[in-house]
Amino acid sequence: MQSSFTIKRHAIKGFTLVELLIVVIILAILAAIVVPQFASSTDDAKLSAAKSTLSNLRSAIDLYYQQHGKYPAAVASSGATCPNSGTAGTGAADTQAALQDQLGLYSGADGKACSTSDATYKFGPYLKNPTIPADPITNVSTVTIVTAGNLAMVGDGTTGGWKYDNKTGKIIINNTTLDSSGLGYDKY
Repeated sequence: MQSSFTIKRHAIKGFTLVELLIVVIILAILAAIVVPQFASSTDDAKLSAAKSTLSNLRSAIDLYYQQHGKYPAAVASSGATCPNSGTAGTGAADTQAALQDQLGLYSGADGKACSTSDATYKFGPYLKNPTIPADPITNVSTVTIVTAGNLAMVGDGTTGGWKYDNKTGKIIINNTTLDSSGLGYDKY
């Protein structure tokens, strides 16, 4: 029979260095497997957010076209006489300011924009937030406006943001490094 001294001594012994190294190696292998999965899911989330944002912008642009007969930013949003001390749009034709005003504020049939609504400014707003959302891939909200009327338009930079053709209503992410997996180079 063992004495209580021997049992206590055996219980205090702990793990050997080899056992600890094996546990550390196993944890490192698991981390090497799991970490890339999380990085991939972050990229997938950004792509999904980009597709959703593009869909929302395209819907807003299409609704504007249905109600006005022209695409936003094709005409100036400035020059409105707003009711109830509203703020008038400030954008000239073919500018990001006009696009933002015409999608984010109330607008008249002539495209002039106003922050308040009445019988003249009865259309819109088409976006819940009066500013153009940032591109989820690069977090840039700059819009490059083109007037080419080109349905095959592609991005021309890697800085991100949006590229919008106000003759066709096509909007894409302005990034040449993205592939054609549905992020804006698809048919509109």
